[in-house]
Amino acid sequence: MATTAASTASRGWLSNLSSMSSRIYFFLIILQIPLFRIPCRSGMCSTPIHVTSSQLIASDVFPVAVVKALLFPGAITNGLVKNMTVPSWDNLLNIYNLTSIKEASAVPDLQRLEVLAGSYFCVAGALVGLLKPGRMSMFGTLLVIWGLVKEGILGKPANSDPTKAVYVYPTMLIALICALTSIKYDVKKVMRTAPARPIAKPLKSSSKSKLK
Repeated sequence: MATTAASTASRGWLSNLSSMSSRIYFFLIILQIPLFRIPCRSGMCSTPIHVTSSQLIASDVFPVAVVKALLFPGAITNGLVKNMTVPSWDNLLNIYNLTSIKEASAVPDLQRLEVLAGSYFCVAGALVGLLKPGRMSMFGTLLVIWGLVKEGILGKPANSDPTKAVYVYPTMLIALICALTSIKYDVKKVMRTAPARPIAKPLKSSSKSKLK
């Protein structure tokens, strides 16, 4: 009984931790809390949603209204924090420098494919994680971190402009912790011991051979 109660308590605690981490990660992404600063197709990007939105509009994968819906919560938050104003829906693309994104060079994004792919996973993982926490957020965050480390430490791609230097905000650590703790673990499977296997016994002959 004690083991069952402990297992139930562990599952409940891990489930609550996973759900809470998923919600925190969702708000970090959807409210566009700055996690990094890198050159991107629209200029300088500091959130996975900004990186993702520039690609979605440039490639016409989704309608512009869908991209605006992704940008709007963060735009409201930034507007209220900076100057206590709410940006208009029609002005969103101007705010994020996305009006002429199709004519912009794709080289900055192609040089940072890890950050680009990781940003896609971060945004998708944050949205899906509200319904069912999974590993998508973790993969996306690790990809973004690897891309930032590769450029910041290894210098690939090389960057001679200090105004476009890669920068990682402390909030990236919070995002990484939330991404790792949002994964659900099946405590029942972990704590379950392997079933005992029967030991094979040699067959005994029912009668002695009469052949000599």
